[in-house]
Amino acid sequence: MAEIISFDNRRQKAEDRVKGQERKRKFEAVRRMLNCTHCSTKCLKCGVPVGPENHPDRRFSHLRIPYRFCDTCAEDYMEYIERLKGRANPDHYWQNDQWLETWGKWIEYQNSMDQYVRSREFLELIKELKPTTPEG
Repeated sequence: MAEIISFDNRRQKAEDRVKGQERKRKFEAVRRMLNCTHCSTKCLKCGVPVGPENHPDRRFSHLRIPYRFCDTCAEDYMEYIERLKGRANPDHYWQNDQWLETWGKWIEYQNSMDQYVRSREFLELIKELKPTTPEG
């Protein structure tokens, strides 16, 4: 009976462990979402690495493309924009209504993700996960 187990200490350690695990889970979710969906080295549409060899070439340099694409996806995106303007290329038979819908839904998804990362709750989560520095 000489050693008394402090239930308060044990409970506090368990709570701290659970809070630490929850913080780690939140941090990992944010890291994955930001790294995977906003990686600056990959094409946002197809995911291939974008380097000098497949960066959108000069024919798109005068246009403001709001997404980071490889040259192939940039060309496809510009064809999508042309199709929206009613200037479809009849030789590109694969650019059918489903192709048009796929691009539209992909753009909706990107807009939704942008709205989410700007939401009050997401910004609160980011603030919560910022490392705390001791006051000195």
